[in-house]
Amino acid sequence: MKPTKEDRKKFDLDLQYGEVREDRVAEMLQDKKIEVKSEKDLWQKTGNICIEYESWGKPSGIEATESDYWFHNLCIGDEEYCTLVFKTPVLKKIVNKLDTFRSVSGGDHNASRMHLVNLRKLFSTDVIKAFKEIDNEEDNTHIS
Repeated sequence: MKPTKEDRKKFDLDLQYGEVREDRVAEMLQDKKIEVKSEKDLWQKTGNICIEYESWGKPSGIEATESDYWFHNLCIGDEEYCTLVFKTPVLKKIVNKLDTFRSVSGGDHNASRMHLVNLRKLFSTDVIKAFKEIDNEEDNTHIS
């Protein structure tokens, strides 16, 4: 069966959309600062990742990074299972402005503070909706 003209038009739009996303991924890796964190096996059992924000009473991790992008590897043993990629300002907004994640101590001598981020909750419609509302509020304050 041959594709219809309408099918080809949709394919062209999908192709164009995909090519824009490919360019954006390439942009992430060219002349940008990146922060790379890795979670070992524990994330599989708990469903959580940790985003450090303080160590020994001083800003660290997400609060100290100067990166443009935050790459968060989810590892199984020594292998990367997948990598979550955030624009750093977006991840900061998510963990700082959305009151949906717990704060815990950890690291050497429990000297670090981190946001405990549940992966299921991170991608839930409630968090995405709240994120969009915060984004709209910020857009409105920039306009005023």
